Parts: sequence; structure tokens; C-alpha cells
Amino acid sequence: MSKHKLVGSAIPNIPWEERPAGQTDPIWRSARNPIIPRNFIPQADRIYNSAAVPFKGGFAGVFRVDDRTKIYRLHKGFSPDGINWKIDHEPMTFTQNDPDVEKYDSGYDPRVLWLEDRYYVTWCNRFHGPTIGIAYTFDFQTFHFVENAFLPFNRNGVLFPRKIGGHFAMLSRPSDNSHTPFGDIFYSQSPDLVYWGAHRWVMGPVRGWQSTKIGPGPIPIETSAGWLMIYHGVQGSCNGFIYSMGVALLDLDKPWKVIARSARYVMGPEELYEVAGHVPNVCFPCAALADSATGRISIYYGAADTVVGLAYTTLDYLMDFME
Repeated sequence: MSKHKLVGSAIPNIPWEERPAGQTDPIWRSARNPIIPRNFIPQADRIYNSAAVPFKGGFAGVFRVDDRTKIYRLHKGFSPDGINWKIDHEPMTFTQNDPDVEKYDSGYDPRVLWLEDRYYVTWCNRFHGPTIGIAYTFDFQTFHFVENAFLPFNRNGVLFPRKIGGHFAMLSRPSDNSHTPFGDIFYSQSPDLVYWGAHRWVMGPVRGWQSTKIGPGPIPIETSAGWLMIYHGVQGSCNGFIYSMGVALLDLDKPWKVIARSARYVMGPEELYEVAGHVPNVCFPCAALADSATGRISIYYGAADTVVGLAYTTLDYLMDFME
């Protein structure tokens, strides 16, 4: 019996593998990792930092695909079980009703969610520097571009799965135009997904594994105790950055107020496909499926900026870890 309660829908076919015997860590990796290799579709150089959501009895996803010109684009994909995927070979395109909106042919690090009556995709868009693009779809065939949420420079735009205080809500990490050596998580709200304001500081780097910068990961998970936020933390080293996963609990009504935060990382780069790749030592979470019936949580993450991994946990394990 789960000690804590997930708020939301049941996902009876959530990807799942039981916790290995003797495992003491709160998160464990899929035995099938990486579930998506770097060259999974033709002309792909790498596929990583991607997101998935329940869709029509199976799952739909938006994937970051860097092709062999080293340009990053978004591709959609579908899976019956969240593990075996079919990814479109051609990048996604967006309909745009405003002729003054610039056309975009690149994007990266998407998040995807169901919100009210449609699916939304947010991603790092290129608008004279990185910012947060927003689009919606009803069928994962046609994608309608809404607007860029912020001026550059900003990354890791993550919508909440419902309105808060009557407003759309988003977490993000203001940044700069390069591989940012700093970064805090901020909260913003909007009446219409176009005009954003009421910005609030959520939390920043602290000593240790998250001392250089932090950023929101998957869509926040609503629980009876607060919003469960899985995030990435970054530490500098003599050979570059090290990306690990952490977890925090945010207030339900005022999500910029932090109730609890893990002192230790819940998962860091250890396996070969996480420590060796295009960018070594990276575990970058982008999506989490949460089953309200069992408390199970499946996390999709980018490994070494090269492949997609899958990991498992439960609400109880994460809550106990913070405590």
C-alpha cells in the first residue's frame, strides 16, 4: 500500500521493471537501456533528451534528433508500450497563422503533456538565441505554433499539467547564449500561453552535485503533498560538467515555495552509455509517466547527449528519499 498519493490518471500499461534484488537506490535503470540508440533512424547522429506521454492506449513522443549535419530537430514517434518506438524519419513541422512569426527549422530538449483539451509541446527554440517555444496538437500529426514564451535566453521550459490560480504555469531556467555556467529555476504564469509574467524564484544551485546550475526536468507530478519536481543538477569538474538527477517537492498553490529537496542526487551517470558519449557524464531527465493506481513512475532521460535511457521509481521511494 502506497503511503503517498499521486493525483492524476492511471496508466495501466506504464513501462515497468521490478526493482532488482538488493537495490538500495531510489531509482533503477531499465535492463533494456539504452531503449533508443543514437542511430535508431536513418541519418540520425544522436537521439536523446526526449519526452513521452500516454496517447490512444499507447504512447506518443517528441524526440530530439541531431542529424549528420549536426543540426538538432524535433521528430514525433509512437509506441504501444513506451519501450519499443517507431520514430518518424522526417522532422516535425508547425503551422503558424501569424506571418510575422519566424519559421523555425531547429529545436531541442522537448517536453510534452496533456493539458485541458489538447497536448502541448514546449522546447528550446532558436529565436535570436535559445528561448521556449510552445505548440499544441490534438493528434500528433498537425502541430500549431503558439508563441515563444520568453525573450532569449532561456531553456528548460516545463508547463504544469493544470492551471494554478486560474493561470497557465511554467518552470524555466534563464540562461545565456552558450553552455551556461549558471542557472536557477524560476516560475512564471500566463492567462493565455502568450503573455508571461508574475515571475517567481524557485531555487538555485547549492553545494555539491548541483553547485553550478540546475534546471527543471519532466512535467511536474501532482501529489497529495505537493508538486513533485524531478530536476537536473550540474557540477563542474576539471573535464567538464556532470549532470545528475534530483527531486524536490513544491507547494501545490504556490509552486515557487519549496517544501523539500533532496540533499543527494537520486541518479547520476554511472553506466557506460551515461559516462561515454558525445557529452560524457550526463543523465538529463525530460519526461516522467506516473501511474496513480500504483504510484509507479517511469523516467525518460538523455544519456551522455547521445541515447535515450529509461529508469523506474515510485512515489514512496522518492518521498522517503527526500525525508
